[in-house]
Amino acid sequence: MQTVHTIADLRAAVAQWRSAGDRVALVPTMGHLHEGHLRLVDRARELADRVIVSIFVNPMQFAPGEDFDRYPRTLEADSRQLIKRDTDLIFAPAVNEVYPNGLDERTKVVVPGLSYVLCGEFRPGHFVGVATVVTKLLNMAQPDVAVFGSKDFQQLMVICWMVTDLCMPIEIEGVTTVREENGLAMSSRNAYLTEKERDTAARLFQTLQQTADRLQAGEKNFPSLESDGLEALESVGFEPDYFTVRRATDLAQPKAADRKLVILVAAYLGNARLIDNLEVTLS
Repeated sequence: MQTVHTIADLRAAVAQWRSAGDRVALVPTMGHLHEGHLRLVDRARELADRVIVSIFVNPMQFAPGEDFDRYPRTLEADSRQLIKRDTDLIFAPAVNEVYPNGLDERTKVVVPGLSYVLCGEFRPGHFVGVATVVTKLLNMAQPDVAVFGSKDFQQLMVICWMVTDLCMPIEIEGVTTVREENGLAMSSRNAYLTEKERDTAARLFQTLQQTADRLQAGEKNFPSLESDGLEALESVGFEPDYFTVRRATDLAQPKAADRKLVILVAAYLGNARLIDNLEVTLS
């Protein structure tokens, strides 16, 4: 497995693979890898001959006061895990390699509408940072396919819309959320939780499941379902940003006739901001 830190070295490796006729997959991450990330790598291996994992904590998607400075950076440990998963190359660039003109003087990629609701409302500029860095990484690596987790449902949708709108010849593959035994979605930010908070955090997915059951039972009073979800989370110590039922195709407010729905939640528990979602297809 190679580890490279420059775009030139990344492109040289990809060019060599291309000359051999290999299909290339990219798994963009911010590092501090867990089993959820590694499942993405496994899926990428199924889809391509060569697998690149990028490890880059993107400052552009963090708002002032968020956890950019304390976000875990564990390249050595990540490398050991990726060797076991048969990764071909780690791309771990410095900030000035990705943003050579600095963070103030840069081109931005904006996916309108979708970027400004839900997490986009509570984290202003977040999805502009995500769309911009993913565009850069896709341009740097020029893969055939890029693999993302569906834990961040909104992020995956932003990326899919962006790739379609910009006519990028790249397949986007979403992979089902990997969960801990208690149902908590695996996340690098779970490291911020205390042992007691980890037990409480399991209520996040339980509340999603309870709401999904009510939808499947025929309930269509979406504001009431959302209010009950918020109350359930607050009662055990969460500080929710939102708990909402949306149309799965575009995150719009659902109507009674809609069948493909998604329940989304973002909530603070102690020092951790946790997100999760559950898709529901009504019969």
